[in-house]
Amino acid sequence: MGSSAADEKILGYNDVVLRRSDLDILSGPYFLNDRIIEFYFSYLSTCYPSQDVLLVPPSIAFWIANCSDIGSLKDFLEPLRLPDKKLVIFPVNDSIDVSVVEGGSHWSLLAYDRNANVCVHHDSNKGINKWHAMRLFKAVVGSLGDSGLACDAEYLECTKSPQQVNGYDCGLYVAAIARTICCWYDSCKGKDSDNLWFSVINEHVTPCAVGDLRLEILRLIKNLMSGIGSIVQQ
Repeated sequence: MGSSAADEKILGYNDVVLRRSDLDILSGPYFLNDRIIEFYFSYLSTCYPSQDVLLVPPSIAFWIANCSDIGSLKDFLEPLRLPDKKLVIFPVNDSIDVSVVEGGSHWSLLAYDRNANVCVHHDSNKGINKWHAMRLFKAVVGSLGDSGLACDAEYLECTKSPQQVNGYDCGLYVAAIARTICCWYDSCKGKDSDNLWFSVINEHVTPCAVGDLRLEILRLIKNLMSGIGSIVQQ
């Protein structure tokens, strides 16, 4: 049986496959799905290439947070080489049901900076994802240490993180904050560990900028579909 028009594959970018329905999401005021966030994280990795930086795909971050088998989790985390990373960015989803694909109703972001040895949670909706971010932090913190040692990183809830002005832009705030952190790191290589990226985020991640990012990602995908700077998978 053939796939529906909405399920039609429109673009292959690195390891991410986008479908026609993803364009519909970006064209309207809708909640971003896993694929769009994974695509944009992959794009940021291309824009800011560094062995020190890891942007974790949503599906992997979700599995880490909800894995109940400690042994399996350890084996799963090893290929990510977290002890070698100076900056790690995780999307946080509020779903806990591993049987549901692309579940949940809210995105936030957890970023680890090794110089400051802190995991910072940015939530665009009054910190409602704090429990889920803490769950992810507790699952991953033991694997962040150098040479297999336990990591004593702290968890920080950023109470002054930019706030969304509607009920559907949380994923765009994740994308915008991730981009700003990557840009901050690229410009200073994380040396400004006392202030981290907070002032830069508050300056650049505004409701207007976030709204523009939705259209920017849509244009980016359409350009890549046209073969501008990428190979489209048939």
